[in-house]
Amino acid sequence: MLISTKFSELLLHSTYWQKAQISELFDAELLKCLKDNWVGLAVTLIVLGTCVFTFVFGKSKPKVGCLDPKKFKEFRLVKRTKLTHNTDRFRFALPTPTSVLGLPVGQHIRCRGKDSEGKEVVRPYTPITLDSDVGYFELVVKWCMALFHMCGTAVSQMYLKGRMSHYFRLMKEGDLLPVLGPLCGILFILEGMIQIPTWSSQSLWYASRRYRHHPYVSAPPPPPRIYRIYQVTRAILENPKDKTKVYLIYANHTVDDILLKDDLDNFAHKYPDSFKVYYVVYEVLRCGPPGMNKAMEAHLNELGYTPEMQFEF
Repeated sequence: MLISTKFSELLLHSTYWQKAQISELFDAELLKCLKDNWVGLAVTLIVLGTCVFTFVFGKSKPKVGCLDPKKFKEFRLVKRTKLTHNTDRFRFALPTPTSVLGLPVGQHIRCRGKDSEGKEVVRPYTPITLDSDVGYFELVVKWCMALFHMCGTAVSQMYLKGRMSHYFRLMKEGDLLPVLGPLCGILFILEGMIQIPTWSSQSLWYASRRYRHHPYVSAPPPPPRIYRIYQVTRAILENPKDKTKVYLIYANHTVDDILLKDDLDNFAHKYPDSFKVYYVVYEVLRCGPPGMNKAMEAHLNELGYTPEMQFEF
């Protein structure tokens, strides 16, 4: 919108009466320009107002998590899915469809329930979901065995006799789970940086923090700890800025016992340059000429594999 410059020249060489007349002419021309360009002016004002409103009120604020580190809060079970013969996936609803759990990567929660004798029990668990999953969080729980063999060695104590898994095994959709957290572990800040707490002898809380850069993460977790490795791995892979490479060696009794296998295989397919997974089973199949089978049998015996764990065909 342009106003003629002749008014500036007239004002410099005019009397008071003339200036009053010039002012009237200026107002008239200004009104005419506004009338002729009102659409453009309106659009300009709307855009400007929107920008100001967005700058002042539209700044994204970090979402507040639903957890409390000092008291248990209850979350309702809304979905239960069977994964294997002894493992289920539990989905718990958060207060609103846009709520986040508020659990930093590398940390865990504590769940409270009752064992088979009705006694209260509290155990740590790590959700397989991240705060990018809104409205819910998920746990994968494996039913416990009283006795199992690992490379020929009998282990009589497994997950403290499965007292908490007993509670999960009886849960139905609609039941409530008391949860407390987040609790300290490592804090994976991503892009290769891990914050490791240094524990104080005078307190359960860590006194200081150490930071380490780990461009490569090698993870040989036992089956019950796969959830923490899964949580960190997923956070790394879904962050396009994070160039950390993850190598997972995952050992189980049989192929049917491998937890989250479909998810891990999907990671390997989707992120071939950043994630490698190697599955190991305790029961070995041997097939070949007699000389090779005899040599392999000797090597496996030295590694602790009993004859019951080897099958030749």
